[in-house]
Amino acid sequence: MKKPNVCILQSDGTNCDVELHYVFKKFGGNPQFVRVNELRDNPKILKDFHILALPGGFSYGDDVASGKIWAVELVSFLREEIENFRKKGGLIIGICNGFQVLIRTGLLPFGNLGKMDATLVPNDSGHFECRWVDLKSERSKCAFLKSNYDVGHFAVNHGEGKLFCNTETLEKIEAQNLVVFRYVDENGSPTQKYPQNPNGSLNAIAGITDPSGRILGLMPHPEKFVDITQYPNWRRDPPTGRQGKIIKPHGAFIFEEMINYVKENLW
Repeated sequence: MKKPNVCILQSDGTNCDVELHYVFKKFGGNPQFVRVNELRDNPKILKDFHILALPGGFSYGDDVASGKIWAVELVSFLREEIENFRKKGGLIIGICNGFQVLIRTGLLPFGNLGKMDATLVPNDSGHFECRWVDLKSERSKCAFLKSNYDVGHFAVNHGEGKLFCNTETLEKIEAQNLVVFRYVDENGSPTQKYPQNPNGSLNAIAGITDPSGRILGLMPHPEKFVDITQYPNWRRDPPTGRQGKIIKPHGAFIFEEMINYVKENLW
């Protein structure tokens, strides 16, 4: 059976690429590792893929700013190929460091490649955050996410995850329904409180899409919760939904629905 081709882009410092490969393969994709310098040498190979995935990690040691050097590299050397990939309807996902890259390329929030409209700054706590948080999914413009849930459990691991922008840009993000996920408290309400909101992100924003709905960036790691055994203390305290039933791992929905979208729309 034909499977969607997934380009898992790697740079120096990428460290969540193996997890992404596992996840996309688990849910029916054909993931392939592609080094960014390999793509620079042969840019046209991107046309063979349906999904472009930018993993988490510390690309180029987070020198200058998290994701900055990788973003400059993509904009400077691969602009035409990325634009062509978008025009043909390809999907793009950036997780944690990958989200930082998408923000710094300008692909998020408004799809303006080469123009930054927002940024991700150091956490309000002043240090690296490594914990589980609860997210609420919004009815957003994201083209491939059909599942909405009150509260989802996700792991976060970052030092620069606070979405920050001017008031006009924030209002535009909200007005265009680009917010996909928000950090929520124990009552399922969006929160600015620490540690439920681990970084102080404006309007509790954890993940956003672009106006086309085909690009998704988020700071939490959905690839770290696709099997029930990845949940902490899962035998004694398994994750449950509002009705008390053990739930399907929340990260699974994102990857399943990306694969299904490709099968339904790009073949």
